Amino acid sequence: MVVVGCSSVTGGTAEVDPTAAPVYRASVSASIAESSASSVTRESERQASLTTRAVHTVCEDLSTSAVDAVDAVNGYVDAVNKGGDTAAKAGPAIDGLNRSADLVSAGLSDALSPDLRSALTEWIDSARALVAAISSHAGPDAFNAASQRSNTARENALNRCDAAY
Repeated sequence: MVVVGCSSVTGGTAEVDPTAAPVYRASVSASIAESSASSVTRESERQASLTTRAVHTVCEDLSTSAVDAVDAVNGYVDAVNKGGDTAAKAGPAIDGLNRSADLVSAGLSDALSPDLRSALTEWIDSARALVAAISSHAGPDAFNAASQRSNTARENALNRCDAAY
């Protein structure tokens, strides 16, 4: 194996070209500004993507789980109105409401707007209140109030979801 190398030392004193230095400084400043602007843009795009993903996830969870919960609650209401087996219908209604509330609760995050987060939180709270009404065999007035609150909260949250899309 052969290693070949060359070296030469150049003598002299380093000097800054006074006409080139301002151009160089301006170039470096422009490069830093461009890099900073590009980073800010990328971060904004990343945040927007996180928000979009969070909205879609929690709103889809609300939309699909609330349908199942409402169907189960309607089955319970039919049983109450017709003198049917309310115990058999209460379980699925309670489970459906709790499942929906749990899914939506798990999807709450700072990526959501305060308005949407508030509407979703009201749905969670109203679903839990309706569960309590069903579990305690509340009378018609208390049950209807809890049911109306739940329906209003669900519609409000779904409207906020639609607006967020």
